[in-house]
Amino acid sequence: QVPVAESGGGLVQTGGSLKLTCAASARTFTTMAWFRQAPGKEREFVAAITWAGTTHYADSVKERFTISRNNPKNAVYLQMNGLKPEDTAIYYCATTHISYIVSDSQDFTSWGQGTQVTVSS
Repeated sequence: QVPVAESGGGLVQTGGSLKLTCAASARTFTTMAWFRQAPGKEREFVAAITWAGTTHYADSVKERFTISRNNPKNAVYLQMNGLKPEDTAIYYCATTHISYIVSDSQDFTSWGQGTQVTVSS
């Protein structure tokens, strides 16, 4: 398991943008992903990216969010544009031992502490 840590959350108005960063403590050649959990709701998948750059998004964030990674820096990013109040949640970065695209939280073995994103209406 490779420890990860998120940063970049904050408060933004509807329609605004934020960029989250996930820093891994070591090189990982496997898939990394972002999940989120809103108050009173279950944790849900947001986006994932393989080491080679293949991406997958939840339908709710397609065309608005972009996941990317910088392998030499052991970092994954989530650029969020067109934010909506329903995007308000704690956003978590996670890693898995799997090298292809997965979106089930049970496949991910290392999780960060999360970063709060709040979108005001």
